[in-house]
Amino acid sequence: MTLYRQEHPKPQFMRKNWLNLNGEWQFEMDNSRSGEARGYAAEEAVFSSRIQVPFCPESRLSGIGNVDFMNAVWYKRTFPITADQIAGRVVLHFGAVDYEATVFINGEQVGAHKGGYSSFFFDITAYVRVGENVVTVYATDDTRNPMIPSGKQSHSYASQGCFYTRTTGIWQTVWLEFTPKTYIQWVKYTSNATDAILTVEAQLKGDADLKIEAFFEGKPMGSYAAHCKSGFVTLTLPLAEKHLWDVGQGNLYDLTLTYGKDTVQSYCGLRDIRFDGHKFLLNGRSVFQRLILDQGFYPDGVYTAPSDADLIGDIERSQAMGFNGARLHEKIFEERFLYHCDRMGYLVWGEYPNWNMDHTNPLCIYSILPEWLEEIHRDYNHPAIIGWCPFNETWDYHNCRQYNDALALVYKATKAADPTRPCIDTSGNYHVVTDVYDLHDYEQDPATFAAHYAELGKTNKFGFWQALEDRQRYDGKLPFFVSEYGGIGWVADGDGWGYGQGPKTEEEFLARLKGLTDVLLDNPYMFGFCYTQLTDVEQEQNGLYTYSRQPKFDPATIAAIIGRKAAIED
Repeated sequence: MTLYRQEHPKPQFMRKNWLNLNGEWQFEMDNSRSGEARGYAAEEAVFSSRIQVPFCPESRLSGIGNVDFMNAVWYKRTFPITADQIAGRVVLHFGAVDYEATVFINGEQVGAHKGGYSSFFFDITAYVRVGENVVTVYATDDTRNPMIPSGKQSHSYASQGCFYTRTTGIWQTVWLEFTPKTYIQWVKYTSNATDAILTVEAQLKGDADLKIEAFFEGKPMGSYAAHCKSGFVTLTLPLAEKHLWDVGQGNLYDLTLTYGKDTVQSYCGLRDIRFDGHKFLLNGRSVFQRLILDQGFYPDGVYTAPSDADLIGDIERSQAMGFNGARLHEKIFEERFLYHCDRMGYLVWGEYPNWNMDHTNPLCIYSILPEWLEEIHRDYNHPAIIGWCPFNETWDYHNCRQYNDALALVYKATKAADPTRPCIDTSGNYHVVTDVYDLHDYEQDPATFAAHYAELGKTNKFGFWQALEDRQRYDGKLPFFVSEYGGIGWVADGDGWGYGQGPKTEEEFLARLKGLTDVLLDNPYMFGFCYTQLTDVEQEQNGLYTYSRQPKFDPATIAAIIGRKAAIED
C-alpha cells in the first residue's frame, strides 16, 4: 500500500527527531465492545485486517471502506526505539481520533482521550524498551449519542441532506517525537503589529538557557537569551523590521527556540485585527471578508486529505475565485492546513463541530468545552485564524430550546482563553452573547434578498428573521455579516441538491450569484459574507467546484463577481 501523509503534521512546532507512524496498521472492528475482555490490548494479539493510517475505515484510501456504523475499532503496529531515544523523552502524538481513544504500549495502558477532533499526546518513556515496541489503539464512537458532537456525520446509515459519510477512529497523522529531558512544553505568540514586538509565553521543563531567534527570509530579526527554570515564562522580542501578515501575503517570521539541548523550529505572523464599529480592520484598514464555506470532506479520504497538495489546492481554488478566506465549517481542521493558510495569507474562522450534540441539555457543556479549549490552545498561534465560532445554528432539539447558559459559558471561556480574537457564540442562530452578529440566509431571489437587509442601520429588522425576535435581536451596534448565503444548486454528477430552485443555464446561475453578492457588497453595514460552498459534498451539490475539485464555472468569472470592492472597504 502507498504510504500517505509523510510530511510533518505540526509545522509550527517541529523537532528534527521524530518518526511518522502513518502507513499500514493491523485493524479489527469490535461492535460488541468486548475486545479488551478478549485480549485485544495484549502485546501478542493479532488482528484480522489491515488499514492504511491516517484514513478512517469508512474511506476508500484506508483499504477498509466500511460505511456502516462501527461502535469500536482497534489498531496495532510495531515501532523501533533506540538506546539514544529512550535516554531522553519519547512522546506519542495523535492528530485526531474519533471519538474516545485508549492507548496501550506493549500491552500496558498509557492514557485515554475524549474528543474526536482535537490533538493529544502521551509521554510513553516509561513504557517503551530498546528494540521493537507495540502500540495498540482502542477507539469507541457512537455518532447517535446526543452528548457526542460529530459535526456533519450522518446519523442514518446513508448520507442524506447535509449529513455525510461518518468518520471513526484515527483520521489524522500519528507520530513519535523524541526530546531531551529538559525541553520546551509549549509556546504562545501574541504580536504587536504597531511596534513590531512579539510577546512569547513558554512552558518549560528543566533548568537551562533559553534562546529565541527570529528571522525573515533568512535575515536575523532579533533574539532573546536568558537562563530559565521549569515553569512558565513571558518575554518580549522586538523585531528589527516590520513585515505584516496580510491577505495573500503570509510574510512569516521563522523562529528557532532553544532550551538546553532541545531545539524547536517555529514561525509567527505579525498582524493586528479588530473591529471599529461595523468595519473589520486588518492592520488598521477596512478589509471585506470574502469567505467561502469549507467543510473539509474528500471523496477518497472523507475527513482526511489524501495529500499535502490537496490541502494547498483547496486554498488555491478558493483564491482563484476571488475569496480571501473561509469558514472552516463544523470541523476542526488539521494543523497542516492552518500552516498553509498562514503562509498564503488566507483568513479563516476556527469552528467546532457542535452538530448532533444536544445543546438543550446543561450537561452539553462537558461535551464541548474541554475539547474546544484544546482547539484554542493548539491553534492560538496561527495568524490566519481571525475569529472563533464554537456553535453553529443551534436549532431547537426535539422541540426544546438551546440552554443559553451553556452558550454564554463557552463564549466567556473562549474570551478568557483568547482575548485577542472575536468570538461568535452561535453562527446564524440563536445569539446569546457575541462579539459579532451574523445571519444565514438562503433566499435565492436577489430583490427579496435585498429587502431583508434594507433596514440594516435603521430599524435593524431582517425580513423573515423578524418572526424570531423573541429568540435574538440586533440593536445595530455589533459588526454584522451574512455568514451563509447562496448555496445555489448546480448538479454536475447524478442526483443532488442545492438551495432553492436550481438555475437552468450557466448564465442564470451567474446572474443569480451576482445579484445576491452585490446586495452584500453594496451594503455599507456589512463587513463580509460567506458563500456556500467551496465544493460539493456527496449529495449536497451546491459547490463552486465538484466533489472531485473540478471547477463548475470559469474561476475568473466568479472572481470578478466576488472580488470587486465593497462599500465598507478601504
